[in-house]
Amino acid sequence: MTNRNPQTKPRWLRAAIFPSSSLRDAAKNLSESSLRICLVVNELDRLLGTVTDGDIRRGLLRGLKLDGCVMEVMNRSPLVVPPGISQETLRQMMAINKIFQFPEVGANGEILDLHCIDEIENSKPLDALMIIMAGGKGTRLLPYTEACPKPMLQVKGKPMMAHILEHARSEGFSRIIISLNYLGDLVEGYFSDGRGFGLKIDYLRETRPLGTAGALSLLSQHPDNPFVVTNGDVLTDIRYADILNFHKRYEADATMAVRLYDWQHPFGVVEINGLDIIGFEEKPVARRYINAGVYVLSPSCLNYLIKDEQCDMPELFERVRQSGGRVIAYPMHEPWLDVGRHQDLVLANIDE
Repeated sequence: MTNRNPQTKPRWLRAAIFPSSSLRDAAKNLSESSLRICLVVNELDRLLGTVTDGDIRRGLLRGLKLDGCVMEVMNRSPLVVPPGISQETLRQMMAINKIFQFPEVGANGEILDLHCIDEIENSKPLDALMIIMAGGKGTRLLPYTEACPKPMLQVKGKPMMAHILEHARSEGFSRIIISLNYLGDLVEGYFSDGRGFGLKIDYLRETRPLGTAGALSLLSQHPDNPFVVTNGDVLTDIRYADILNFHKRYEADATMAVRLYDWQHPFGVVEINGLDIIGFEEKPVARRYINAGVYVLSPSCLNYLIKDEQCDMPELFERVRQSGGRVIAYPMHEPWLDVGRHQDLVLANIDE
């Protein structure tokens, strides 16, 4: 990419990556630029293709790894616009194609600009409910949680729950329900009705621990539309609108955000057949998807819960699946941390 004065650097350069970049590089760029698109360019600033969040997720579902090359998921024929296009034409193209970023490309294929929907209209509130499960005792974080509920533990100068709520608000949520049990009065006393945080907050009060899904049985009224549920100890930059749209696009009943997790065996593994040694593998790495603690549920899922009965989210998913409902995985690559252990709390407080 050609050198430019940082003071006049065009916005599209924030989204530019080389064809040698990895999926991990693209995911990092998407997170840091907030432009929701990567422009794959050559050394002459000519557009070779584009990579979006959806392209990366589809690649992960095909079995690709984050260390793989962006060329494996790149859209080689993206929609582009010519110089001088009007804002109204852009608006119409975005509405018709359901694409919200259009590279502006010159006659020789060089990138001149990147047009994004935020130029044209302000982001709209999400017409969806978020429910935060915050009733756990946080026993793995003792002694910190002896007199402080886990959602109120300090992360970078403010309660962990405040980070979750601020991210929800930035993503367009206005209605939040928080489930409470252990030391719940401290949570409610701090956040109250949510007006101080630009939100409307209501509470579900468990009289006993109901697990990561059971508190949903206490809802006085079922939502009309799919809603987001997140654990109260998950810090992530996930885009909630994306997982909601993913859930609707695939006509799912229940969607679970999942992450790839690598675990290295501490010993060399010996493969045997009877008494014969047939192979060795030195400290192999197992790579599996894990539950990331963020979900989208259709209202029908609530019919599988019994009021005031304990139920964890994997059990709810299994009930839905066994009844013929569609339960799907949403592979995520965004920054994520489950603050459940002492070392996780330390990590959460490290300034990057």
